[in-house]
Amino acid sequence: MDFIAHNAQETQEIALQVSKYLQAGDVILLQGELGAGKTTFTKGLASGLGIKSNVKSPTFTLIREYTEGRLPLYHMDVYRLEDGGASDLGLEEYFDGDGLCVVEWPQFAAEDLPEEYLAVTFSKNADQDDERTLSFEAHGSRYSYLLDNLSKKQ
Repeated sequence: MDFIAHNAQETQEIALQVSKYLQAGDVILLQGELGAGKTTFTKGLASGLGIKSNVKSPTFTLIREYTEGRLPLYHMDVYRLEDGGASDLGLEEYFDGDGLCVVEWPQFAAEDLPEEYLAVTFSKNADQDDERTLSFEAHGSRYSYLLDNLSKKQ
């Protein structure tokens, strides 16, 4: 399922719609080049969960935790692990926990990821600087259900 966002606000609005269907233990993997909108999308998820904190990219901290919303949000950026080391972080404790896990650059922690998740790929439009295509792909029945509900709201 694809969505077109013409600007950052629309990216956040799409995420806000997704957040309505999220529950504890959900995992969302965000893929796309630098500046494609991954953190912008996460800001929309946080807003939809009732998180008021300023969501920032966790590039240098690897994991930022936001706990004041409907669900805790664990925002992970594992780009710095491209040479390995994800298994030392205890990511499975987050994945099996009580919140939503959002993982940027998941390919650098592939061996530690759960089998079921929602993948969102961000593609920039070469002709329109602010336009993005967000492609959603469900891996597992939970996420197929989520996308079915989301598609009914389009």
